[in-house]
Amino acid sequence: MPPQGDHVTIADLGEFGLIAALAAGLPRGERTVVGIGDDAAVLSAPDGRVVATTDLLLEGLHFRRDWSPPADIGGKAAAQNLADVAAMGAVPVALLVGFAAPGDLPLAWARELVAGIASECSRVGATVVGGDTARAQSIVLAVTALGDLAGGNPVTRAGARPGDMLAIAGVLGDSAAGLALLEAGLTGPESLIAAHRRPRPPYRAGPQAARFGATAMIDVSDGLVADLGHVAQASGVLIDIDTALLPVSGDLAAAAAALGRPGPLEWMLTGGEDHALAATFPPGISLPDGWTVAGHVRAGRGVQVNGRAFTGRAGWNHFGR
Repeated sequence: MPPQGDHVTIADLGEFGLIAALAAGLPRGERTVVGIGDDAAVLSAPDGRVVATTDLLLEGLHFRRDWSPPADIGGKAAAQNLADVAAMGAVPVALLVGFAAPGDLPLAWARELVAGIASECSRVGATVVGGDTARAQSIVLAVTALGDLAGGNPVTRAGARPGDMLAIAGVLGDSAAGLALLEAGLTGPESLIAAHRRPRPPYRAGPQAARFGATAMIDVSDGLVADLGHVAQASGVLIDIDTALLPVSGDLAAAAAALGRPGPLEWMLTGGEDHALAATFPPGISLPDGWTVAGHVRAGRGVQVNGRAFTGRAGWNHFGR
């Protein structure tokens, strides 16, 4: 008989008992031919091409258990990968989840984590089709997302052209502000703390932008200036951000005042983990709903802010000093 009660740990179940317990709460997707429980998953791929991306979440670096409940940690792990698929102009289809944790981690915590992953997947119709488990000193999540282009072309970072418009879908700076509030021991504005714990990427905006002719696109995970720098480099252009056009969350100014900052602009330009989408579009077209003009593409190299070179730290760098 499997262990019962409120104090069951993942070590009590063992590897295969844990996999069975976690898989029991996951729905099976329409494209799943072979799902959890075999050597590998098998998915149908009507387009003939598969979009694939992977990312890591490390306890203490990307999340803290004393700051975030397990469902939010799972939702965040799913979101940052699903957003990368959307940034290619594709529809997310499935996730593979690698999960390592200490053996004394409560089973209930792990189940809530997986419930959060499944909940975020349900926002776009994706499912979890497999993964792996292991023992570790702290929690590690390694998530791979797969997506479908549905007959369209991928939108890469390399297609921006001089004359294009820069546009943004989603929020900027909320997650960074929420992190700053948590670090300062503050409890509000609650919307910003919630944005840090569990971002809400605009998934449908990615395929929508592709249909409207987006020339380049990227998931804003490390900071707007930093991520647009990747687009500028890949496309061989200069991208000029107009800060007067950036979409501003209503609570950002309150958070800046509470923390004694001059304003929210630094969070909006350099804060990551909101997983907004930034894209360039041909001049003169009507943007899809949810997209806002935020600047322009010009001849040159790099990223400017209001026509000037940006001299501060552009965003998050895992190996930066």
